[in-house]
Amino acid sequence: MKTILSKEQLALTIKRLANQILENHPHLQNTVIIGLQPRGIFLSDRIVQELKKLVDPVTIQYGKLDITFYRDDVRKSLHIASNTDISFSIENKKVILVDDVLYTGRTIRAALDALLDFGRPSKVALCVLVDRRFSRELPIQPDYLGKAIDTIFSQRVTVLWNENDENEQVMLFDN
Repeated sequence: MKTILSKEQLALTIKRLANQILENHPHLQNTVIIGLQPRGIFLSDRIVQELKKLVDPVTIQYGKLDITFYRDDVRKSLHIASNTDISFSIENKKVILVDDVLYTGRTIRAALDALLDFGRPSKVALCVLVDRRFSRELPIQPDYLGKAIDTIFSQRVTVLWNENDENEQVMLFDN
C-alpha cells in the first residue's frame, strides 16, 4: 500500500484542475460539467465548489451521469445503477466529463455513448484525478489530469473520499 496523493495534495490538485478548466473555458460560457456516477461525482462536486469561488455560480451547469447500462461488461457482473441528473441540454455545448481514475477507458467510452441520449455536444473533454497510463484498452486520454501513475494490472488505485471512506487520499494497492 502506497499513498499517491495525501489529503493536502488532493485538495491542491482539485484547485489546479478547476483553474485549468477555467483557463480553457473562460466564465464557463457554453460549457457544462458532468460527473460520472458513482465515484467521479465526488471529484466533480469538489471541482464545481472551487469553480463557484472563481465565477458566478449561476453560470455553472453541472450534471451527473450514470453509465451502468451503457457498459460493455454489464452482463458479466452485477452493477447497481445510480441516478442521472442532467437538467439542461448539452446540444452544441462543450462538455467536460469528470471521473476519478482513468484505467482501461471503457467507462469513458460508455459515458460518450450515454451522452448522445442528451444531445450532440460540440466538444467533449475529459478531466480525471488519476491516469493509470499503461493500462489503456481504448485510445482515450485525459485533457485535464491530476496525476499520472505507472501501474501494472495486478495493482489497484483507490480514491478515498470523506463521504464514503471518512478519509481523503489516493492509494495504490498491490493485490
